[in-house]
Amino acid sequence: MNQSPTEPLKRTPLHAAHLRAGARMVPFGGWDMPVQYAGVKAEHDAVRNAAGVFDVSHMGEFRVQGSGALAFLQHVTTNDVSKLKPGRAQYNWLPGVSGGLVDDIYIYMVAPDEYLTVVNASNIAKDWAHLQRHAEGFDVTLTDESDRWGLLAVQGPQTESLLQPHTDTDLSSKKKNAFFPAKLFGFDVMLARTGYTGEDGFEVFVDASEAETVWDKLLAVGFTSAGLGARDTLRLEAGFPLYGHEFSDTIHPLSSTYSWVVKDKTHVGHEHIRAAPTQTLIGLKLDRVPVREGYPVKIGGEVVGHVTSGTSSPTFGHPIAMALVNAEHATLDIFDVEVRGKDHPATRVQLPFYKR
Repeated sequence: MNQSPTEPLKRTPLHAAHLRAGARMVPFGGWDMPVQYAGVKAEHDAVRNAAGVFDVSHMGEFRVQGSGALAFLQHVTTNDVSKLKPGRAQYNWLPGVSGGLVDDIYIYMVAPDEYLTVVNASNIAKDWAHLQRHAEGFDVTLTDESDRWGLLAVQGPQTESLLQPHTDTDLSSKKKNAFFPAKLFGFDVMLARTGYTGEDGFEVFVDASEAETVWDKLLAVGFTSAGLGARDTLRLEAGFPLYGHEFSDTIHPLSSTYSWVVKDKTHVGHEHIRAAPTQTLIGLKLDRVPVREGYPVKIGGEVVGHVTSGTSSPTFGHPIAMALVNAEHATLDIFDVEVRGKDHPATRVQLPFYKR
C-alpha cells in the first residue's frame, strides 16, 4: 500500500462530501480515504447499536460474462460458484499459484452467465492482471467497472428499518447474501445483504455520479458517517480477516478459520492450498496494552508468531488482537506479546471476539 511520492492519491465519488464533513483523510491502498469523522469509538458504537454508513467506493468491481463465465470462475476460485443462483452472493478466494491468496473477494450472480466480483482496493491492478492471465481458453469477457460504481456500506441493527421507507423492496424478505435491484430514494441501485462489520446491513451499488446524493440522503434519515478506523475495529471484533494482514500472497489461507471456503474441486494452485499450514490464526485478549501488527508473540521468551491485527476494542474496553502462531502452539492458553522491548501477558480466546 506504499504510494509513490509522485503518484496522486485517487479519490472516490464521495471525496467532497468527506471534506465537507470535516473527515480526517489518510492514504489507504492508493486512495485518499476518511479514517474518522466524529471519532472512531462514536462511529463504532453507532454501527453496533444503531446504523452507520461507510464509503467503500475504493473497492474494485469486475464483470464476468459469457458462456464460459462459470467454468472460468470455478477455475480461479476455491469456493463452489456453481452453488450460486441469480440474486445471490458468495464469499470466495482467488488462490495464487504457490499457496497464498491473490485476494479474497465477493462474487454476485447477476444472471445466467453473468457475475459481478468485488475485490480489495489495493489489489485491483494485481487481481485484474491475474484474471486476464487465466481467462485464456475460456469463453468469457471481463470488464473492469471499478470507476462506474459508488459503493456504500450501511451497517447496524437499525439499518433495515431506516432504509425501508425509502425503497420499493420488502427488505425483510431478503436473506443474508441476497443481491437485487431496487429503488433507493428514487435512484436505481443494486443492494446486497452483505457487510464487513459483524452486524446486519446492506451494501449499496449506485452509479458513481449519484453516490454523493444518496450518501447525503442516508445521513439525513439517521445513518452516522463512519470511517476506516471504525471499519477496522468492527471487523476485528467480528474476527474477519483483512487482506495484507491475515491473508497475503505468502500466508497459507488455511491458517485462518475459513477452511470452508475451499471446496473439493480443481482450481488454480489447488495442490498448494491443500498442504497443511504450519501456522494457525488465533485471537488474543490483553488487559491494558494495545498491540499492533508485527509485534512478536512469545511462549517462555521464544518467539512463536506475530500479531496480524490489533486494537483496543470499543465494545469490550480492552485490547484484542489476531495473531499467526506456530501450529503446535495454537492450543495453548497464555502467550506474551512484546511491546517496545517488554513482554505483556495475553490470553487466547475463541474467534470471533464479537458475535451479534
